[in-house]
Amino acid sequence: MSNIIDKIDRESMRHDQPEFRPGDTVKVHIRIIEGVKERVQIFQGVVLRRKRGNMGASFTVRKISHGVGVEKTFAFHSPRLEKIEVLTLGRVRRSKLYYLKELRGKAARIRERGLR
Repeated sequence: MSNIIDKIDRESMRHDQPEFRPGDTVKVHIRIIEGVKERVQIFQGVVLRRKRGNMGASFTVRKISHGVGVEKTFAFHSPRLEKIEVLTLGRVRRSKLYYLKELRGKAARIRERGLR
């Protein structure tokens, strides 16, 4: 039974997403459906965490909107994700960047790392 579920999961997984890590700044293009209309909304921010796994893989992006911190968690293999653009590569020493929630302004900056 689990072999069948694993096979279905493998077929519906997405392999077209770019590689990114916590600390990177990304633009996430999300498909939003409002009634009968459909549009693409962009959410740009810093990746706080990345939960690996098969179909349960997800990542959390944080941005500051009008002085208020906003976080969204996205399912990595969701069909609602149009695409992910990596803007800058961050140099951090942690895998979960929850400490950024308390920091403001220049203290919340993340150093850039060179290209891979």
